[in-house]
Amino acid sequence: MQHNFLTTMRSLKLIDSCKGSQVYALNHTHSSSSEFPSNKSLRSSKSIAATSSSSASASAAALSAALLPYGLPDADLIEPPIDPFLRPLDVVNSLSSSYRAFLSSDGDHFPFLHLYQFSLLRLLNDPKLLRRSLRSARIRASSVHDKLVLSAWLLLERRDESSSPSDCPASPSSAPAPPSAPAPTHSAPAHAAETTTQSSSHSTETPNRSSGTLSSSSGLGSRTGSVDSFSIDTLLELLPFANRFCCEGLKCACDERLASMIATIDDAFAFVEYGLDETAHLLVAACLQLFLRELPQSLHNPDVTRLLCSPEGKARLDSVEHASFMLYYLLSQVSMEEDMRSNTTVMLLERLSECASSGWQRQLAMHQLGCVMLERGEFKDAQNWFEEAARDGHAYSLAGVARAKFKRGHKYSAYKQMNGLLSEHEPVGWMYQERSLYCIGKEKMLDLDATTELDPTLTYPYKYRAVTLAEEGMVGAAIAEINKILRFRVSPDCLELRAWFALVVEDYEGALRDVRALMTLDPDYMMFHGRVHGEQMIEVLRQRVQQLKMVDCWMQLYDRWSSVDDIGSLAVVHQMLAEEPGQSLLRFRQSLLLLRLNCQKAAMRSLRLARNHSKYDHERLVYEGWILYDTGNREEALAKAEESISIQRSFEAFFLKAYALADTCLDQAASLHVIEVLREALTCPSDGLRKGQAHTSSSGSGTCLPSRHQRKAAYGEMTKLIEKARNNASAYEKRSEYCDRDMARCDLSMATQLDPLRTYPYRYRAAVLMDDHKEAEAIAELSKAISFKPDLQLLHLRAAFHDSMGDTTSTLRDCEAALCLDPNHTDTLDLYSKACEKCNQQKKIS
Repeated sequence: MQHNFLTTMRSLKLIDSCKGSQVYALNHTHSSSSEFPSNKSLRSSKSIAATSSSSASASAAALSAALLPYGLPDADLIEPPIDPFLRPLDVVNSLSSSYRAFLSSDGDHFPFLHLYQFSLLRLLNDPKLLRRSLRSARIRASSVHDKLVLSAWLLLERRDESSSPSDCPASPSSAPAPPSAPAPTHSAPAHAAETTTQSSSHSTETPNRSSGTLSSSSGLGSRTGSVDSFSIDTLLELLPFANRFCCEGLKCACDERLASMIATIDDAFAFVEYGLDETAHLLVAACLQLFLRELPQSLHNPDVTRLLCSPEGKARLDSVEHASFMLYYLLSQVSMEEDMRSNTTVMLLERLSECASSGWQRQLAMHQLGCVMLERGEFKDAQNWFEEAARDGHAYSLAGVARAKFKRGHKYSAYKQMNGLLSEHEPVGWMYQERSLYCIGKEKMLDLDATTELDPTLTYPYKYRAVTLAEEGMVGAAIAEINKILRFRVSPDCLELRAWFALVVEDYEGALRDVRALMTLDPDYMMFHGRVHGEQMIEVLRQRVQQLKMVDCWMQLYDRWSSVDDIGSLAVVHQMLAEEPGQSLLRFRQSLLLLRLNCQKAAMRSLRLARNHSKYDHERLVYEGWILYDTGNREEALAKAEESISIQRSFEAFFLKAYALADTCLDQAASLHVIEVLREALTCPSDGLRKGQAHTSSSGSGTCLPSRHQRKAAYGEMTKLIEKARNNASAYEKRSEYCDRDMARCDLSMATQLDPLRTYPYRYRAAVLMDDHKEAEAIAELSKAISFKPDLQLLHLRAAFHDSMGDTTSTLRDCEAALCLDPNHTDTLDLYSKACEKCNQQKKIS
């Protein structure tokens, strides 16, 4: 029997009674274990499929009962979080200032300048830029401590992407070695084992600190200057001796030798206290490196947290020069991702604030403490921390002040706080979004509309409008509203919301599609206020839809891929991988879809699995090439493509080659070469999805047609794609190249409406305005996009426009900001050099 979900849920009146912090309200009188299959039952899905028809009927009845208790989404439960990172009022100015800081600083400060850029670039949510900043900081680091922290940070960032820890040095004693030095294995070195065979204590036992009489091997060591042949016991006696009698050379030798013997986490636990007592810098560094390599698990060890989190532990680390802002920055970020509300997170952020010296460091530490206290429900403390950050110059923290006031019951005070911010500064999207939380009715909707106008990437306005429409019974309109953001920014929370709306209208296939897609993005996602795992929801929904065989899935995948239905394609691939988890080709297809949706972390996870399951060398090389490309190693990616082609010509290898070439070269000759490579790709054998895959690079079949002679044919190809494609913003953009100016404007306007993150339409409109001598309007067109997406090409073009108008100051600012995003961008470097010469000439004249 079909149930009217909307009517039934309204009759239950669950909306008013449900409270929580996520999108969906829960009826807490029901246990999730009684409503959804357990994890054990999920592992036995094949036996579930083979149950009798009577059991299936009972399951169907249970399904209706299971889905009804959750109620409609509650608009009060979807408020946006305060972002726990730096958010300057003018991102371009901040990036420009950080670039200039490199020009006026000596090399010793470069690692911290790169770390500052890392903090600014977190706003852009681009993993490539973040990794590049950390990598640059690691290369410029000179101290053992900085090297080991940044190496651990890089390893942590790429843990889901590559199993090769090539960024970690072998041991702190060899820290000055290049980043590619081999990492230590987790077993005692052979030479260390040999030196301990005649010793009464093993290296993992607590070291003996007695000051016994030194043997005659000691006298030899002092004469030859080498301690490599000494046993661990002898070294443990020598180090206190060297400390007592100020024998710095001997102390350093013992310290370095002991550090080289620390190979396992047990070694680190056994020797860290000894190293701290004897102020052995390298020995403590070796132990610290292993603690960091085991993050986040090591933060659950009470001995580690006692050392890393407590004020006393920080003081002891400081005595051996291993307490730093950089260390606590890393540790606090890891802890916040693990559990933002934990005491460990609070203590690490307190240590971070104690180590903060410059303005941006204080702003970050205070702001993050405010965010954590807000999550913990300690609103008065949150307000105090946010106010501290604001006093240090971080205006975005005033939004945190307003939120804390609101949570304490001072709604009007919060409203006034945001009103003042809007009146004192150039308005940006998040200001209107925050103020909308403190007003109601038409005023709230106006603020949300202003938010979307200024920054269409913020999801809260779409979610709120959709939930409001659903509460008013207009579920179709609610789905249409949430579709607006899902067309260009796919996130688990928005997919979850649309899946819920699909349940309301009994569209179980649509709900299952969205849950499968969100589980692809986040395999650990917990739905409905953290009560139900997404995989459990899939099992429940599968009972209401037709089960497809593998051959049917392939047909459905081809249909959805060729119609550019990325979310639908993800759902089909998720279903197929449940049946054949070792299919490397499917994992690769999944990664391409995720890259097209700009979900880079999930894409890297899929690529790694594709590489691990690959049975052929030429396939594995392609997957490794994509991993390299998406971690910023373009030349290495190109080399992998060439090596794969040398083994076997394949569409995938040529496609990778074309993508890498297109991203590294921008001149006309290079563009023609890319087209030739794509033509080569189309001559190679592949499955039926290759045409859709070519569309991934925004090339499509129209690119391969010589536009000078076949513009009409190319226009027709793109028109067909527009009619067929589920997501057709790129097709509108591409079709604009094959029509006159007026029609191109219409197509590009539609492309921006469908996907405001595509930058080409803004650049085209701005160029047309400049041609029409409407300079101010051209600058405004670019500035509109830059305000929510500081893009390299947008910044470079605006800099060129400023240069043509004689505005040298603005030219320099935009060039500097662009060079923060890509320090090697040739055109921007040339323009910047010319602007600097003009500036110097103007100074001489004045």
